[in-house]
Amino acid sequence: MVSAQQSDVHCIDELIALFEQAFFADHNTRLVKGDDEPLYLPATKPCEPHQIIFAHGFFSSALHEIAHWCLAGEQRRQQVDYGYWYCPDGRNEQQQQAFEQVEVKPQAIEWAFSVASAHPFRVSTDNLDGVTPDRKAFAMRVFEQVTSYLQEGFPPRAQQFINCLSRRFHTAPLTLKQFDPEVAGA
Repeated sequence: MVSAQQSDVHCIDELIALFEQAFFADHNTRLVKGDDEPLYLPATKPCEPHQIIFAHGFFSSALHEIAHWCLAGEQRRQQVDYGYWYCPDGRNEQQQQAFEQVEVKPQAIEWAFSVASAHPFRVSTDNLDGVTPDRKAFAMRVFEQVTSYLQEGFPPRAQQFINCLSRRFHTAPLTLKQFDPEVAGA
């Protein structure tokens, strides 16, 4: 019998291979299973690949980090962690609001990746030791962004990966009916 952990590792290996097939040739970027916190590392030498390092081998973390990469422009992809501000767990109310504001778009894309790969999704407010965030309100903002993306189109690399995931996991094209903010914010 295959344990849940072994099954998840299998999915991670498939996800890494799928990402590489979709993006390595054109973007010299690899998806890498990390042991700790996620991190984006641009290549420091011409022969080295850029690395999207996701946390602890978690499928959801990989999808989330790919979403950040899909949003980052060429200049941002030349900077460690895309040059973004990050305040760790333990944020006060103002810091949490700033965090959530920059997380709406990547989490909307992550949600689309999750639906395309038939993987559960929950918004992440990522602040266990700080002010208690309003997860339902944040889930609604992420849902509104998903709605906008479905109407106006996802960023090109995000759409490309949604298509790859849908083909691999045999899921239907994305529609608004597949997204429930109540479940995502639970």
